[in-house]
Amino acid sequence: MRTSTHGDNLIQLTNFFPANSYLVREADGFTLIDTGISGGATKILAAAEQFGAPIRRIALTHVHIDHIGSLDALRAKLPEIEIAVPEREARFLRGDMTLDPDEPQVKLAGGWQVCTTTPTRLLKAGDRVGSLEVIASPGHTPGHVAFFDHRDGSLIAGDAYSTQAGISTAGMLRVLFPFTAMATWHKPTALRSAQALVQWQPTRLATGHGDVLTEPIPAMQRAIAEAQRYLERNANVSQKAY
Repeated sequence: MRTSTHGDNLIQLTNFFPANSYLVREADGFTLIDTGISGGATKILAAAEQFGAPIRRIALTHVHIDHIGSLDALRAKLPEIEIAVPEREARFLRGDMTLDPDEPQVKLAGGWQVCTTTPTRLLKAGDRVGSLEVIASPGHTPGHVAFFDHRDGSLIAGDAYSTQAGISTAGMLRVLFPFTAMATWHKPTALRSAQALVQWQPTRLATGHGDVLTEPIPAMQRAIAEAQRYLERNANVSQKAY
């Protein structure tokens, strides 16, 4: 597992897939954002020890398998920690894959895994997890969220953006890394979320796949423009094809 630090509070953990998790430093220890693929629990705990603090809570952006693969193993090793899951995603975590009537009735995409871990806290937009504010960012999945660190402007965007093989919004294909696009549920909703996230004026963009970007707004705007052009070209196609 590769580790890299970004500012005073953010540590990126990257496994071989590549998929990123993040340790966010708080006064009482670390918040772990996402858990990566299965088999990573020992390495995540070793990274926290290396950087000198315990993991106090786990918060998830969404529950695709590459973001929750090590959740059960970490909970087994840290049985007392808080598990904070987006309220809409919690149903997927326990195997309920139904869509709500007011959601686009488009087949879910990506890899899913039923976990034995039960959330101790359900997250809604505007909630705080330590220094992080929860931002609704659906599209990649119905209940996807991002986290904004008010201390330094870091935006942990999950798969609402990807920087692997070039920056993109959720659903925009990158030939060298097509997985995020293939796993996106509804591209028009994902574009609206990407537009909303850039309005937070982040100074740093940390994504589920790819490098952390500093001063990311111009790159985010380019990615949004690309997605807009794509959807406009396909405007005559039913959104169910997205």
